[in-house]
Amino acid sequence: MSSRLIGVGVGPGDPELVTVKGVGALRAADVVVVPVMAASDGTDVGERGRAEATVLHYVPEEKVVRVVFALNERTDRARREAAWDAAGERVARLLQRHAAVAFATIGDPNVYSTFTYLAQTVQELVPGTVVETVPGITAMQDLAARSGAVLTEGTEPLTLVPVTAGSAVLKEALAGPGTVVAYKFGRQAREVAEALRETGRIEDAVWGSALGLPEESIRPAADLDGGSLPYLSTLIAPARRDGTRGGKL
Repeated sequence: MSSRLIGVGVGPGDPELVTVKGVGALRAADVVVVPVMAASDGTDVGERGRAEATVLHYVPEEKVVRVVFALNERTDRARREAAWDAAGERVARLLQRHAAVAFATIGDPNVYSTFTYLAQTVQELVPGTVVETVPGITAMQDLAARSGAVLTEGTEPLTLVPVTAGSAVLKEALAGPGTVVAYKFGRQAREVAEALRETGRIEDAVWGSALGLPEESIRPAADLDGGSLPYLSTLIAPARRDGTRGGKL
């Protein structure tokens, strides 16, 4: 029988936000792979990431396999590609020995996740591998719940933008209709604040980081002062609304 690689979304950080199905998949798998950041020499930095910390609420440590990914590499493409290849080969070897390998990813495995690239690599290395995903709660859903921001009403569109694509992409989205959500904007907080002000969208916008964790921070976007924020910060700029019930129906 073909081995299975299951991408399991474990949410943005709060262990209580892992779905029942997600917990079941983690416990049923033979091993659970968690991604860890690489040091400058390509080795494990030794830090416990958000996905691993969440997983350990539900499975024993001896079942968890830490695999190094170049999660923090943004400039050296060759180094990043080499790390991806090494990670894929490591997981491929696990699949040759185990019937079911789970990969835990923060958020959802089909939304800006390392799992997408891993699955492609593994299927090339181990043809016939069955790839499955278990959806997870996203940071934008968690931030909306914790801040009271409504993501969509009626016929409003929802645009999700990774700010790593550049501030111009964010400005274009903010100039359009509907709610705009920005991911990974911590290192470009100043540019994000400027884009919000230029498009008149800063008043109702909110940002958050470390959601569900002791160091959680949720603040109005108007408080952004250009200082450095955690890389995985999330922003919600709600659609312009007239305040009437059902106004967008």
